[in-house]
Amino acid sequence: MRKRILSDLDDVLLRGRRVLVRVDFNVPIENGQVADDTRILASLPTLTWLIEREARTMLLSHLGRPGGRRDAAYTLAPVAERLRQLIGARVRFVDQVHGPAVESAVAVLAPGEVMLLENVRFEKGEEEDDAALGAQLAALADVYVNDAFGTAHRAHATTSAVPRAMRDAGKPAVAGFLVEKELRFLGAALADPRRPFVAILGGAKISGKIDVVESLLPRVDALLVGGAMANTFFRALGLETGQSLVEPDRIAMASELMERAGDKLVLPTDCLVAPAAKAGARATVCARDGVPPDQRILDIGPDTVAAFGVHIARAATVLWNGPLGLFEVADFAGGTRGVAQAVAEATGRGATTIAGGGDTAAALEQAGLSDRVTHVSTGGGASLEFLEGRTLPGIAVLDDA
Repeated sequence: MRKRILSDLDDVLLRGRRVLVRVDFNVPIENGQVADDTRILASLPTLTWLIEREARTMLLSHLGRPGGRRDAAYTLAPVAERLRQLIGARVRFVDQVHGPAVESAVAVLAPGEVMLLENVRFEKGEEEDDAALGAQLAALADVYVNDAFGTAHRAHATTSAVPRAMRDAGKPAVAGFLVEKELRFLGAALADPRRPFVAILGGAKISGKIDVVESLLPRVDALLVGGAMANTFFRALGLETGQSLVEPDRIAMASELMERAGDKLVLPTDCLVAPAAKAGARATVCARDGVPPDQRILDIGPDTVAAFGVHIARAATVLWNGPLGLFEVADFAGGTRGVAQAVAEATGRGATTIAGGGDTAAALEQAGLSDRVTHVSTGGGASLEFLEGRTLPGIAVLDDA
């Protein structure tokens, strides 16, 4: 399923034209300023392309969950200010999503200028995929671009109704460069990975990633499992897990998965345990079959880091989603850091390495290794659903190539 992308459009279709771009500027705001501009930076290739071709660019984004009503805590005004600093072009901000104020601002928007509209989730119709809201926004533009992969799994007005209305009117609806990059790397990992293909899955719950496991098992050469989700597999092996997070209703599923996976599924052999999940708690390393009843498993142990590292070192393609322990607390970040280092070293040896999910991206950033991975997905839930093999509404609605 290849989609048209921005560079497929002739420059004449962009020069002086009104281009509506769905971006993902859902960034943390602290004291009225953007605290992490990673997602804004990820949009710059698409925005720069449009500015250089003198398009009149209008940006749509959500921020947080204001529940379909105006809430000053979720205004995109600080994002507009940060975008001005990054992009080196004039950025107008309109504190409305649609209506006369927006129409007036569009009328005076000059070629090469950029305009950011207010948080689309101030409109109740956004999360309802409201066709009327979609038609109003589509009427503002000559071209629609989706460059918000992180929202592509949601059928909302700005990701679904707007491009539908554009296409109904015979106007282009295409993917931006960030979306194209996500589809290219994640798609290649699933369809035609260089081998050996190693996947690393972490995070808290097996239930949230069961479809990913099901999708990856036939494709990978090794599936390395860590994080709290490994605890449910331990219970399926009849092991003591102490006070650790476990999903009792998924133990039978874990057992069945292990039986089907055979040697492909690689579990931790040792753990870092502590009496509490907090900084300063007395942590000790133990074998997975020696977890004390009064302790909690909070990270993978050094033997596991080394064993996972061997698999990663052999890989030609590595896909990583989810931390291997409670990495937010420095005492329990060693396992995730060790795996991040192994992934970075694999990249240096020529492997294609793909990291997905907000926590994974944060762990790489924390370790100072984000620039030593081939691709860090901005997708979160969208990347998981893509890996599960689901159709993403925000992608399916775009023009086919």
